[in-house]
Amino acid sequence: MRKIAVNIAVLLVVLAAHAGAWAWLNRSTDMVDWEGSIQALSFDPHRADQNPNEGNNPSPAQIDEDLATVATVAQGIRTYSTLNGQEEIPTMAARHGLFVIAGAWLDKRQDSNQQEIAGLVRMANDNANVKRLMVGNEAVLRGDLTVPELIRIIKDVKRQVDQPVSTAEPWHVWLDHPELVEATDYIAVHLLPYWEGVPADQSLDYIARRYDQIARAYPGKKIVISEIGWPSDGRMRDGATPSLDNEADFIRNFLTLARARGWDYSIMEAFDQPWKRQIEGAVGAYWGIFDAYREPKFPLSGEVTAVKDWSLLALIAAAIALGPLGYFLAKSNNLKPQGKLLFGGLILVAANLMVWTVHYGTTQYLNLPMIAVWSVLSFGMLFLLTLILAEGFEMSEGLFARAQKRHFTPYRLPAATERERHWPKVSLHLPICNEPAEMVRRTLDSLARLDYPNLEVLIIDNNTKDPAIWQPVQAYCELLGDRFRFFHLEVCKGFKAGALNYAMGQTAPDAEVVGVIDSDYLVEPDWLKSTIPYFDEEKVGFVQAPQDHYDWAGNAFKEMINWEYAGFFHIGMSIRNERDAIIQHGTMTLVRRKAMEAVGNWSTWTICEDAEMGLKLMNEGWKSVYINHRFGRGVTPDSFASYRGQRFRWAFGAMQILRGRASWLNPFRKTGLTLAQKYHFIMGWAPWFADAMNLMFTVAGLIWTVGLLVLPEYFAFPVTLFLVPTLAVFGFKLAYTFSLYAKRVPCTMTQAAGAAIAGLALTYTVGKAFAIGLVKKEKPFLRTPKCEDKPAAIQGVLNAREETALMLMLWAAAAAVAIVYGERDRESWVWVAVMLVQSLPYLAALVLSMISAVPGLRWLPFGRPAPRVEAPANASVHTPGTGH
Repeated sequence: MRKIAVNIAVLLVVLAAHAGAWAWLNRSTDMVDWEGSIQALSFDPHRADQNPNEGNNPSPAQIDEDLATVATVAQGIRTYSTLNGQEEIPTMAARHGLFVIAGAWLDKRQDSNQQEIAGLVRMANDNANVKRLMVGNEAVLRGDLTVPELIRIIKDVKRQVDQPVSTAEPWHVWLDHPELVEATDYIAVHLLPYWEGVPADQSLDYIARRYDQIARAYPGKKIVISEIGWPSDGRMRDGATPSLDNEADFIRNFLTLARARGWDYSIMEAFDQPWKRQIEGAVGAYWGIFDAYREPKFPLSGEVTAVKDWSLLALIAAAIALGPLGYFLAKSNNLKPQGKLLFGGLILVAANLMVWTVHYGTTQYLNLPMIAVWSVLSFGMLFLLTLILAEGFEMSEGLFARAQKRHFTPYRLPAATERERHWPKVSLHLPICNEPAEMVRRTLDSLARLDYPNLEVLIIDNNTKDPAIWQPVQAYCELLGDRFRFFHLEVCKGFKAGALNYAMGQTAPDAEVVGVIDSDYLVEPDWLKSTIPYFDEEKVGFVQAPQDHYDWAGNAFKEMINWEYAGFFHIGMSIRNERDAIIQHGTMTLVRRKAMEAVGNWSTWTICEDAEMGLKLMNEGWKSVYINHRFGRGVTPDSFASYRGQRFRWAFGAMQILRGRASWLNPFRKTGLTLAQKYHFIMGWAPWFADAMNLMFTVAGLIWTVGLLVLPEYFAFPVTLFLVPTLAVFGFKLAYTFSLYAKRVPCTMTQAAGAAIAGLALTYTVGKAFAIGLVKKEKPFLRTPKCEDKPAAIQGVLNAREETALMLMLWAAAAAVAIVYGERDRESWVWVAVMLVQSLPYLAALVLSMISAVPGLRWLPFGRPAPRVEAPANASVHTPGTGH
């Protein structure tokens, strides 16, 4: 009953927080109410799917319908062209009681200009409701016409009509060209504070100041504000933020001010015009007081919220989250309330981001290329959310689990029981290839000290050509006695897996358990006696102990990578063990011989034969045991190149397994694997797939930045909706790493920071391996830079040369965007931030490589060595087969 009460309380808390966040973010804004009609609206009748630049224009019936809509809120309209069906607008407008400020569009096309002027003159002379004329719109600003050219056209029109004639230009063009003022009957000025980067709350003061500036410069001259407005969506420009509530507030305040000052004006504009994205960017589509589907975007009086129907969106998000949230709470009996709140909150965050992504895609005016980009970004967002949920679940369990359900510790049997019990024969296999004889001898010595009564050791040297390397090992094995048998294979296909398969053929017939260790490992004498009793349970297929290292103290590089390895075994493996889903690795592992032979021994088609073996055993129903106790320690990689090469093999091998065993891992197909095992194998490797996506995003981001700088008319900054989560994920991963390290890994925070840098440094390597693994089945040949004869610093750079090149390109891209866009477009700083965050893995690789290569940097302090965790001397006595 208490558990149900806790779950209900958690559910209510997260739902209340969710509703409160939506309500707070969409609280209504205090605005002045506007009662009355608008003087005039700029009128372009093109619909959402129409584009005048492509010859796709509205029908007369559509124009008439739009004029009827405008007549409900305004007294008149301002037009921009007299061609393509718009020459009939004054006649239709008269039927709806609307006056017209008629305009002719002028540009560099002389034939078109002549047609526009002829149409404007006819329109003025044939329609009594045409009150003013505007010859051209920002033609001087664009540079399509010179001032003298425009003056000649204006004078020509004035001779043919009775209405006042002017041209429409921004305020500074009028101040710069008094001769243009003299040639016109009135000043038609555009006052658009958004384009000037003026914040919305300062825009009215700005407008009044500019209006008065023109009035002082030309006293007595009639001024008409021919365009004024605010966009409801698009990119931020300096301090000017497009939004629905800002547009509503601006329009209401301006109408009130214009009435008080007695100004003549035309609001920009009646209807949203999606086609204007091509010439003004995304913001160009959102200046209407009606949307492109002819629905009012906001009321002119009453409350206005930033997102219409936000309560419906919040309800949809809650409904989407409710099922997963309820299932999670029902299955989370082993979690403390804090863990339930953490993951429950993440579920709701994910649901909201999904809803908002769909909402964005369905409320924006997207053409086919934009839909394609939105679809790709949405897929990336969905994958990102899935990854965060997986890591959030791991974080919840890692921090707030009540107890470990499958917690295995070393056996410590009473002396009498130890003497009387059956100890199955163990065959230990030690594959070596070109290994230093002295290192292998140390490993053999540790195996000779094993406290186990029934044991053989098989050493399989494969593909070592120089007898001077392998013969000393052979001689040493002879000294150790009959339990140690040495085999030299001049040619062995399948590398380590091939050698291990050969060893299986040489294994003693009565051996029941097979163990594998690496050639650099020094094992503890009690390894086998502490683990073999777990095989008393018939369904146990393999017993795994973690890797550890003994050579890292006093070397910053080795210390960093040691604790990076430790995180996997203390955190990932321990959590996976709760659902019998650990990854088998090729050292300190013991496998039931019968189980191994039943699944066909070691696979040679993957370079991660150990992980694949574990998966095969699980698929056949065998159980695993993971004992998070160090029974053996090896050496860490000596250089960044070795460290990176090792991780490349692991990541490429993981992709081989994902491809080769995809049918086993299919969550919608019944196989020998449980759903939990499938989940852990897929999501355990998903961060590596994310690294591949990160690499692709880096390349795409660099290409996109070039487009922003070279072809700004075709490239715009990606929507902030898709960029901010990228930055948030980076912050979440930092919180994930440091919180779990603090809870589960016996190291200092400084050492945890070193581990984080080491892990981050492998992002490029892992991403590259996964990307190659998508298209290649066989491990590619990767050439290691030959730089041993170079100075240490040069070695450091060369060993991370690809990462360094990408880092420098990202920094250059960020700097270029900041210089070109930074002063006028604050949203560009989000892109700059993304580029800089993207560069951090490449910077980490360079830093780690330098620490590895430069002797003076190896002594950097990464925290004092933490005490090693050993099994206590008075450990509890365990009964074989209990699993506890």
